[in-house]
Amino acid sequence: MNAKKYFMGIDTGTNSSKGVLMDQDCNIIATCTTEHAMTNPRPGHYEHDADEDWWGDFCTISRQLIADSQVDPGDILAVGASALGADCLPVDQQCRPLRKAILYGIDSRATREMAELTELYGEEQIKKWYGRPLCSSDVMPKILWIKNNEPLVYEKTHKFITASTFITARLTGNYVVDRFLGLASFNPLYDRDGTPNPGLCAPICRPDQLAEIKEANEIAGSVTSWASAETGLKEGTPVITGTDDSGAEAISIGVVAPGKMMIQFGSSIYMILGTKELVDDDRLWREEFIVPGLCDISAGTNAAGSLTKWYRDTLFPDALAMERDGGPDAYQTMMEGVDQIAPGSDGLITLPYFAGERTPINDPMARGCLLGLTLAHTRAHMYRSALESVAFSVNQQISLMEGHDNVIIDQIFAVGGGVQNPLWMQIVADVTGKVINTPLVTIGACFGDAMMAATAVKYPGFEDFSALTKFIKPGKTFRPDSRNHETYKVYQDIYNRLYPAAAELMHALALQ
Repeated sequence: MNAKKYFMGIDTGTNSSKGVLMDQDCNIIATCTTEHAMTNPRPGHYEHDADEDWWGDFCTISRQLIADSQVDPGDILAVGASALGADCLPVDQQCRPLRKAILYGIDSRATREMAELTELYGEEQIKKWYGRPLCSSDVMPKILWIKNNEPLVYEKTHKFITASTFITARLTGNYVVDRFLGLASFNPLYDRDGTPNPGLCAPICRPDQLAEIKEANEIAGSVTSWASAETGLKEGTPVITGTDDSGAEAISIGVVAPGKMMIQFGSSIYMILGTKELVDDDRLWREEFIVPGLCDISAGTNAAGSLTKWYRDTLFPDALAMERDGGPDAYQTMMEGVDQIAPGSDGLITLPYFAGERTPINDPMARGCLLGLTLAHTRAHMYRSALESVAFSVNQQISLMEGHDNVIIDQIFAVGGGVQNPLWMQIVADVTGKVINTPLVTIGACFGDAMMAATAVKYPGFEDFSALTKFIKPGKTFRPDSRNHETYKVYQDIYNRLYPAAAELMHALALQ
């Protein structure tokens, strides 16, 4: 080929969507970011408008990437999309949403359905399927919630899909979900070969209401004439199946072998560690990963960027007002003086369970907590404690992972918006005692989408996933301070003991 060729990747997250156009050597030609809002209509309910937030963002970004780069759409060889997952969106036969999308594990509305399914199948069978109890990240209870609470929507539903499926279906007309996301999040509705299990589907939905399982980098179809008019992409452009945002971001920083780990600092924390085999642990998750032959252990903390956003909006309105008046970024202002506060925030510990919690406690009724407040503490102390609390959660889960035989961690990459805060990354390094790397390219999951799109069309240099690693360039490295690490060990112990001590009281408050 004489003319340059390109690959497009677009990722939809909780609060924003990002896109990238790259050439065949993974050089970024153009990027674009848009924002959208997550709604919280009731406690424990978190939703997106799929038409506006998912498809609307995709079309906006696609057109902007083409306009900014001046690339001929005909030179874009393939497109990949990822999105937050796993969500539950019921659509009709024209792929029109029948309600707002029920979001991933942060949405805990299906607690009763989790109990109902556990009683139906038994705790032992649930553990055989998942390696743990049911949790708010699982799609099966979300579908059952719609069946139990919105029967008219349930009756009209053609497909129950997640965000990446919705976007790919809008592009191609085909309903597909990748093996990684489908078998893990829709478990046990699919058999391991990727076909829906009629018997297990029966209490939940019809088998034909589920998407077809394909590999994440497998061609799902091509851009239709309608989608071409919406997105600016050329009709017939190949579209890969895609995956969830965390899986795509893990690919973008080289989680292609055992021991490679990603910590994604977004609205929530998501951690993926490559392993040789499936590892069962009631407190964590495990899946067969995107890369053939690779498994993973994963974990999720509900509040990270959403916690810092809460602090910005609630305790730092002056910083937000300054930003709106043309001043510095509010988050930059919030960090003033935080580096002068000693590790441990002068005896203040936060539990970051402001939106319930996923792993390792799997408790949607968990609540946030600040322990140790005195009249000497300031909002800067409280903010540093919040940053430390996320690091304590990460460390708690790393310790659980490393507690299993044959599980190693030899490289950690931190990704997502949180890596723009160097003090936060240093706190994570000090708390965990691990070297934390950040990638040079921080655009995230959309970069992984473009990489996977490249593998799908077998462009030279992309014969397999491992070949991608030569294009991943390191950015900053944060090495732990041994003295701070020793100090944090004491606080980590208190953090680990705080939830068990307060859980009963949290639940009493949650029920009020």
